Amino acid sequence: MSAAGRVCTGFSKPYIAAYAAAGTTITYSNGTLLARGVSVSIEPETASDDNIFYADNVAAESVGGTFTGGTVTLEVDGLLDAARKLILGLPAAAADGFTAYGDDQSIPYVGIGFVARFMSDGVTSYVPIILAKCRFNEPGLDAATQEGEIDWQTEELEAAILRDDSANHVWKYMGAGQTTEAAAEAKIKTKFNIT
Repeated sequence: MSAAGRVCTGFSKPYIAAYAAAGTTITYSNGTLLARGVSVSIEPETASDDNIFYADNVAAESVGGTFTGGTVTLEVDGLLDAARKLILGLPAAAADGFTAYGDDQSIPYVGIGFVARFMSDGVTSYVPIILAKCRFNEPGLDAATQEGEIDWQTEELEAAILRDDSANHVWKYMGAGQTTEAAAEAKIKTKFNIT
């Protein structure tokens, strides 16, 4: 067994899928690639700090805070049209080609999946990670004129992370490390029912 820890060395293949719950049964549908991944940041929130019990003048027991929610921030090259429509609950474009962001927009719950690349003792592995139930915030837009060279402008997306409606109230799934990125991506597609 290697004494080396597992260091994260990459992020790729962000996917999303529509989330639905029938009682405690969770299903995903309409899964699609979100965009090309640049970075991801997950910030869990807990109900309280560690709850420590003291006995014999020392800390004898400790219970960590309970996950209550969180935020995921994804930086991508730019949303694909199908993904934008899904995560923002947008209606179909009108005959003039414009999509209306208005009262008929309904932002749904979605699952978010991606591949994290790790290295341990010189060996690379690809881990599929899924955030079970999320809801995106309306993204902003930053654009700047091109000067002497291209200023690559990415898109930052933020979503709330919630527990799902299953009996176990899952908020995250972390798959076993795969030897290839394609194998990890296939695990996400299977979970999201993408054929």
